[in-house]
Amino acid sequence: MAELDADLGHIIPSSVLAPFWAKLVVGFVSLVCFARSYDGDFVFDDSEAIINNKDLRAETPLGDLWHHDFWGSRLSSNTSHKSYRPLTVLTFRINYYLSGGFYPMSFHVVNILLHGGISVLMVDVFSVLFGGLQYSSRGRRLNLAPRSSLLAALLFAAHPVHTECVAGVVGRADLLGALFFLLSFLGYCKAFRETGNKEGTHSTFWVLLSILLGAVAMLCKEQGITVLGLNAVFDILVIGKLNVLEMVQKVLHKDKSLENLGTLRNGGLLFRMTLLASGGAGVLYMRWKIMGTGPPAFTEVDNPASFADSMLVRAINYNYYYSLNAWLLLCPWWLCFDWSMGCIPLIKSAGDWRVIALAALWFCLIGLICQALCSEDSHKRRILTLGLGFLIIPFLPASNLFFRVGFVVAERVLYLPSAGYCMLLTFGFGALSKHTKKKKLIATVVLGILFINMLRCMIRSGEWRNEEQLFRSALSVCPLNAKVHYNVGKNLADKGNQTAAIRYYREAVRLNPKYVHAMNNLGNILKERNELQEAEELLSLAVQIQPDFAAAWMNLGIVQNSLKRFEAAEQSYRTAIKHRRKYPDCYYNLGRLYADLNRHVDALNAWRNATVLKPEHSLAWNNMIILLDNTGNLAQAEAVGREALELIPNDHSLMFSLANVLGKSQKYKESEALFLKAIKAHPNAASYHGNLAVLYHRWGHLDLAKKHYEISLQLDPTASGTKENYSLLRRKLEQKQKKDV
Repeated sequence: MAELDADLGHIIPSSVLAPFWAKLVVGFVSLVCFARSYDGDFVFDDSEAIINNKDLRAETPLGDLWHHDFWGSRLSSNTSHKSYRPLTVLTFRINYYLSGGFYPMSFHVVNILLHGGISVLMVDVFSVLFGGLQYSSRGRRLNLAPRSSLLAALLFAAHPVHTECVAGVVGRADLLGALFFLLSFLGYCKAFRETGNKEGTHSTFWVLLSILLGAVAMLCKEQGITVLGLNAVFDILVIGKLNVLEMVQKVLHKDKSLENLGTLRNGGLLFRMTLLASGGAGVLYMRWKIMGTGPPAFTEVDNPASFADSMLVRAINYNYYYSLNAWLLLCPWWLCFDWSMGCIPLIKSAGDWRVIALAALWFCLIGLICQALCSEDSHKRRILTLGLGFLIIPFLPASNLFFRVGFVVAERVLYLPSAGYCMLLTFGFGALSKHTKKKKLIATVVLGILFINMLRCMIRSGEWRNEEQLFRSALSVCPLNAKVHYNVGKNLADKGNQTAAIRYYREAVRLNPKYVHAMNNLGNILKERNELQEAEELLSLAVQIQPDFAAAWMNLGIVQNSLKRFEAAEQSYRTAIKHRRKYPDCYYNLGRLYADLNRHVDALNAWRNATVLKPEHSLAWNNMIILLDNTGNLAQAEAVGREALELIPNDHSLMFSLANVLGKSQKYKESEALFLKAIKAHPNAASYHGNLAVLYHRWGHLDLAKKHYEISLQLDPTASGTKENYSLLRRKLEQKQKKDV
């Protein structure tokens, strides 16, 4: 490979070729590219995988990680996504423990450092892929392609398509999978180091360790297991030094010599292939057993092509998706956090102009494959074949060839395949330099690509810092994606901008008339704005489309309750609970319905169910205390209030409710203490001061009563009850003053 390295001499200076300096440069570039994301928020899928994932918390036994999927659901559940990545979740749990909670900075820093470490490791990987395995007399591996390996590693470190994996915390699964993938590959290479690379010898220990590291990679991200396939290709081409085309020709011509087959047996290649195949099959079988059930059930909006009736339509669209992935590697300027829900319309006929992309992809691939098989230059054959192997093999689990996947295009799955692309691109630059005299132009192009990619990485990392920027950045890339509009709307709604949120929710429903989550959220906002008729229509449609959508049933019940359609509301609540048995908010709303109907026992039972399912459900506790208070059951109200405060000791609303009960029971001192504690926690609550004033009024502490009546009226001058009580107090004070005079 000295020739390829010489062709790149005008691009990579000799001063950075020393292993230490080369790795330092690559590590520095990788950190600069993604450093902007270090203080970003948890965004998009981070909420489900981290914040809402109970597997990160100390109270969850560590053993549960081995029975749950990436999102914290049991693998045996029909709703599980079957994403089995326990080692990645374990790192999240360690992150959570060491940082003392959900502080996103520590999670982001780990991701950035992981990418830096992987990029540095790529220098060694590319040196093997470009230069092969040759050792010094002391057993040290020689880097015969320092320029090629450095340039390819720099292109990898600064590729913008990696932003999702690095800047999005859930991308750690891909980073860890890639890390152990590379360690497995390098471990496999070491199987031939200790034997001095003599023909027919290898270290079985390193082969087995490589298989174990491949299994670890799979426990971080599913595609990690594909390293065993890459190891096999490397063994055949580099260690076995087989000419694939020559072998195929001999087989086709029934050549009885086939000397190479004897070499396979004598060289131990068949034994190693058997180990790799057995190890891979064993690991996949164990994973299948752990999953317990079949593959996850994806919907048409996740991957519409896989639901097409025609096999031809499926094949055309799958190939179009491959071409889009290739384009993201070639020109990573249009990046999007989600490519589903109409972002890429189906190709339904051969007349669609997009079939040109398929033709271009296969024209390039077939050309590269022909060069990889037919070139007279053995180094060229090996590099092109390994580059294609690194590009294609890790991508196979995302290709829809073996099973349906839950996405159309996903930038995260290109993290490892991009290494093959960088290898092929580096080889291409070397070939161009060899066949042109304009070497300075080639050097300028290479450095320009590196600079532009670094700039794009920094811009894209900034877009991943918070959800608003991330979601809005997708509007120009995928304007037909209903989920993009939904997420922009949800972000606006969370910030209180309901008017703008409604506009985006309506657009999401227009783009996808079956988007039940957008209907539910839009119905919720309309309900809050008292536009009840349209809210009911939307929510009714949502539950027709998805009859087991518990949240929509509950919200429909709330709307029906507001419309005084009590029987329909009760039925909707009951249906929601049927589909989600542990639904404390629905029990709370059912209790409110019963309270409106004066079915007090049923209301108390519903709220009690809510607190059993969710002990910190403050509203349910409060409603129980108030209802018992209003019906004269002061002793029971006091007992419930004390029970609630034991579970939620810092809830000022519970302190206030219990203080009212204690005041009516003439336990003035204890009531006063709770009122003062509630006021300290929430000093601007007019009702807290007003009710404390009533307590003092009853207790005979008239000056204190006057003080808190006045504070209450300053905070809320419209409170009629407080005004009346204050007037009574003033008359009483005037009478007392006259009497004293």
